[in-house]
Amino acid sequence: MRDDDTIVALSSGALPSGVAVVRLSGPKAGVVLSGMLGALPVPRRLKLADIRIGGDLIDRGLVAWMPGPHSFTGEDCAELQVHGSPAVVRALLRQLGAMDGVRLAEAGEFTRRAFENGKLDLTEVEGLGDLIQAETEGQRRLALARLDGALSERLDAWREALLDARAEIEARLDFSDEGDVDAELPETVLSRLREVRADLLAVAGSITSGRIVREGLRVALAGPPNAGKSSLLNALAKSDVAIVTDEPGTTRDVREVAVDLDGQLVILVDMAGLRQSDSKAEAEGVRRAHREIGGADLVLWLQAPDVEVGPAPATEADVWIVGSKSDLPGVAGELAVSSRTGAGVDELLARIARFADGQTSGEPALVSRERDLVALSAAVSSVEAAIAHFGEEELAAEDLRRASDALARLLGKMDVEAVLDRLFSAFCIGK
Repeated sequence: MRDDDTIVALSSGALPSGVAVVRLSGPKAGVVLSGMLGALPVPRRLKLADIRIGGDLIDRGLVAWMPGPHSFTGEDCAELQVHGSPAVVRALLRQLGAMDGVRLAEAGEFTRRAFENGKLDLTEVEGLGDLIQAETEGQRRLALARLDGALSERLDAWREALLDARAEIEARLDFSDEGDVDAELPETVLSRLREVRADLLAVAGSITSGRIVREGLRVALAGPPNAGKSSLLNALAKSDVAIVTDEPGTTRDVREVAVDLDGQLVILVDMAGLRQSDSKAEAEGVRRAHREIGGADLVLWLQAPDVEVGPAPATEADVWIVGSKSDLPGVAGELAVSSRTGAGVDELLARIARFADGQTSGEPALVSRERDLVALSAAVSSVEAAIAHFGEEELAAEDLRRASDALARLLGKMDVEAVLDRLFSAFCIGK
């Protein structure tokens, strides 16, 4: 990969389509565009034009010229809105990619250039990636808030406050003999550090809410063999995604199904029935089932009237006792459902949707990733250390430097290469 190349890619969806958008970015974008049109159009205005390469008419469409630094990547950019024909797009990409200094873009390369040119910080890049992959309304709102810089603004405010406190401390280290520098630190420095610590803790505390919106509420369907877990999964998902038989132990692996409940992503997890077994395959399934129960946000413990059942497993998650096979006599539980008749299924879905809504705040959470929590926890620890070292200027100044560095890593201002490579590899070509 060379940063001085001009890159080109299809930036719109799969072909054929009504319109296809081909994007260029780099130092030769203007030369290429003027060569196709005869002259550069007015910046940031769409123009209907014949698109020619080497005298050959490729298509007639809308073009836009966006000279840097006022563009998405911060470089000279051009966009061609052509008919979404595979033949048109192939001809464009083939002939543009054959030009000297122009090559096809790699996955996420447009966004990476925007990051490297200071148009987006790392949290905003992550928000853009989440927005591209958003499938529910909750995910869209969460991703858009991150892309819009809501977290970046808070991080910058915290870093500014830490810098002010550090400047006050270091002034006493470097200029203690000056008459206009008080020997004692103002009490306002300590109170401001306590406010920053409280803010950091509050935002870090919303990680569960953000994680549930971004990754989905995990609902484990658990119980003994033949309690109706796979049948209930099919009923809740309204699709035959799981094999259902009368033979105990049919399900031996974990199966996940994603559903959208009122704009919230919910992951329904079917698993092996919990029992002792001499079968190595089934025993492994039971082990995986226990692992899924431990990582679930909600456990539905199924009790069927025709199956012997033990106590619900111990877990930190909420556990609902669900009486399955309610079409049979003797059903018990907080909720009664029948996968065969559909009785109680819609009520259970509605209750799960209300539970999911209760796990998330009204406004999108600022944090949703493990990387967020690691950085904020490190910053909190360092700020608490600075408060404990109040009066010991050298130690407190070092603590504040570490806190600022933790927040800078979250923004992508230092030590980010490994994060970048992993992040941009998940982007689509042309973004």
